[in-house]
Amino acid sequence: MNNMKSKKILILTGAGISAESGIDTFRAAGGLWENHRVEDVATPEGFAKDPKLVHRFYNLRRSALKTVKPNPAHIALAKLETSLKASGGQLTLVTQNVDDLHERGGAQDVIHMHGILTSMLCGICENRWEHIQDASTEMICPKCYVKGACRPDIVWFGEMPYAMHVIEERLAACDLFVSIGTSGAVYPAAGFVQMANACGKTTLELNLEHSQGSHFFDESRLGPAGTLVPQWVDEILGA
Repeated sequence: MNNMKSKKILILTGAGISAESGIDTFRAAGGLWENHRVEDVATPEGFAKDPKLVHRFYNLRRSALKTVKPNPAHIALAKLETSLKASGGQLTLVTQNVDDLHERGGAQDVIHMHGILTSMLCGICENRWEHIQDASTEMICPKCYVKGACRPDIVWFGEMPYAMHVIEERLAACDLFVSIGTSGAVYPAAGFVQMANACGKTTLELNLEHSQGSHFFDESRLGPAGTLVPQWVDEILGA
């Protein structure tokens, strides 16, 4: 793909790109997330049952962000975004990750389809606001002033991912779809490559190992994101 002169590229990133910065992947063996059952910390029912536990869990995740930094893959994608914009193209960067490493790596326009740790959501008025400190059941929504309804702005199991209509429109309009560091197991993101194929797009996978959807891609390159992504970005920018 070193002769690819794509003007519109849609990139999906998953846990593999953040793992190289030291952020644990979402689910380990046994269906646990950081030693918690996902049903307890990543569902609306879990929050309703024990909001203090959920807040404590996400406070730890939020605090952990301060101990990590973007890796060469994040920085390379920001470089690609800047270059495409300058040449009249477009990069749509969609991530399944809830960290802010893309932004800290320099990316300007990131779609967090599963939400982000640095934001809170009011369960009453659906107001969202940036929040990087610890949260608690004592928090008051800055818009509707209701106490106790503030939750992490994370898409939990059973909830609809954010901006799906935008993602689908950009998929239909792009020239190239690239998946980076994803397992190919979590829908709807796992279905993006099939949507891209149905629209006749070129597809590329950059991953540490073959994903469950590798056979859907035109090409798969295996290796660490911190190595593969900068190499691929240099190919694109040099084409």
